[in-house]
Amino acid sequence: MPKLSVIVPFRNIQAYAPDMLCGLANNAGEGTEFILVDDHSTDGTPEILDHWERRLPGLRVIRHEVNKGVAQSRNTGLDAARGQYVTFLDGDDWYARGYLDELVAGIETLGCDFVRTGHVKATGAERVVHRPPARRWDAVLDPRDAIAPSHVSTMVDYPFVWAGIYHRRLFEDGGMRYSTGLRTAEDREWVWRLHLTAESFAVIRPLGVFYRRGVSDSLTQISDGRQLDFIPAHDAILDGVLADREADRFLPKIVRTYCALIAFHMSNVRRYDAETGRQLRRQSAAALARMPQDVLDRTLAEMDIQRADVLLRLRAGARKAA
Repeated sequence: MPKLSVIVPFRNIQAYAPDMLCGLANNAGEGTEFILVDDHSTDGTPEILDHWERRLPGLRVIRHEVNKGVAQSRNTGLDAARGQYVTFLDGDDWYARGYLDELVAGIETLGCDFVRTGHVKATGAERVVHRPPARRWDAVLDPRDAIAPSHVSTMVDYPFVWAGIYHRRLFEDGGMRYSTGLRTAEDREWVWRLHLTAESFAVIRPLGVFYRRGVSDSLTQISDGRQLDFIPAHDAILDGVLADREADRFLPKIVRTYCALIAFHMSNVRRYDAETGRQLRRQSAAALARMPQDVLDRTLAEMDIQRADVLLRLRAGARKAA
């Protein structure tokens, strides 16, 4: 059985495949398997992958006959994974040499459910290091203690699932599969669920995953209705918190996070076509109405005036329409 399974979902990445595949090759070893899930690519990617599947030991390519999205692609990879540990990579990103060995060494030394790391954001030739907002490093912690408080950045605000490694026991009962109904923000929902359900984690210092920004067809760059999936994603988080035994502890954090994202998307509403903009307003107002109103009142009172004003106007408009 391999020690580590690396799951890489991708679609139409022929321009970026060489960096990704060279990064895998620079981390190959007897204890590592690479599971590449081709989500029905329509460019030259399949031919590139065929070549590397023959060339790189431990690499397997699984193909979807129709486009299913990144969440289902990761689930497909999880179904095929045999490793004691699992990590993820996006098809347009890449690894530094030796990074995966450091990940495995870190989680085995600490013996926890999952480990998170920093990453390098690559925009053209520019490189910027981003670190997780952890209170302590190189120590085993309770994942729940890394969710709050609401007014500062915490580990649930670091939704880069590929910046970490996870013990396979987290996935054995199916509870940590990705939500396939989400086209965007699936990482945010998954990270919240991870911190609510896992028993232990740590943040370690290795830095070797490169996150490519500025890719035109990346889901982070789109400006259509797929972006609105942040709403059902955060509805799911809110529902999970409301059902949690410590709901009162975590409600201020999810409500503030949800409000901040609504305000952010409203500030960029001109990016969207007219119909998507109308949907954003309607769905955001409805989301505010679904939140616990006492927690929402406190949140709005604590937010800066500019964002609070946007949210208050949405809320007032919804009440007037009702």
